[in-house]
Amino acid sequence: MRILKSILAVLAGLIFIIFSHSLTDFILESFGIFPPPSEGLHVTWMLLLALGYRTVLSIVGCFITAKLAPQNAMKHAVILGFIGVFLSTVGAVIGIQMNLSDTWYPIALILVSLPCAWIGGRLASSNAKIA
Repeated sequence: MRILKSILAVLAGLIFIIFSHSLTDFILESFGIFPPPSEGLHVTWMLLLALGYRTVLSIVGCFITAKLAPQNAMKHAVILGFIGVFLSTVGAVIGIQMNLSDTWYPIALILVSLPCAWIGGRLASSNAKIA
């Protein structure tokens, strides 16, 4: 039963991250702040904004995973971080080939995956208040 809870904890964080990133992208595109995905994203301030909110939302997703973990909160958050590294790497390979953004952006997404996991896990495993 514990393995099922572990899988569900990681899955909950992953679903949160995918949903929140997609929803934020959609909202910014709907308001005309970001161009449609077919045009790519090549404006530095837009890429920095996207990197910023994706970092924060990824920390929250890892926090959720760690809080839901039946034990070893940090371990669960880091597992989600490695899933993030894998998915970001796949996205980078595809995105760079399709010229969807400046090359540094997908590489930055790979590089922030594990730090986000560590921060989310650390916040969840300590009694630190987010303030």
